[in-house]
Amino acid sequence: MLKGFKEFLMRGNIVELAVAVVIGTAFTAIVTAFTESLIQPLINAMGGSEGAQGLGVRILEENPSTFLDFGTVINAAINFVIVAAVVYFLVVVPFQKLQERRRRGQEAEDMPPTDTELLTEIRDLLRDRQGDPRS
Repeated sequence: MLKGFKEFLMRGNIVELAVAVVIGTAFTAIVTAFTESLIQPLINAMGGSEGAQGLGVRILEENPSTFLDFGTVINAAINFVIVAAVVYFLVVVPFQKLQERRRRGQEAEDMPPTDTELLTEIRDLLRDRQGDPRS
């Protein structure tokens, strides 16, 4: 039962799905920051609610809700790169190395015998059939 569970977890598509979810979540943060910090203030320029203050530019001085907050977008982009790097180096790279080791282990077992090994085996079988005293 545990062996089957281990094989299920070690499938490539499970890890790829987990990575996609994490990267998707980080990308969602960028999109959310972009819309809340850049698009929403443009909409607020026509009249709306109070905007956040940070690194950016106010479109209309008398209306604080027209503030284009570039700092939040830059922070979200940096967070995305950090999350992607952590996921890549702590999940993807070790998983690829593990998969490579598993493939190498299977290849070593599945390799056909060499010509010398086959000839040695044939010689030994012939010797056994003939009753060679050297055996």
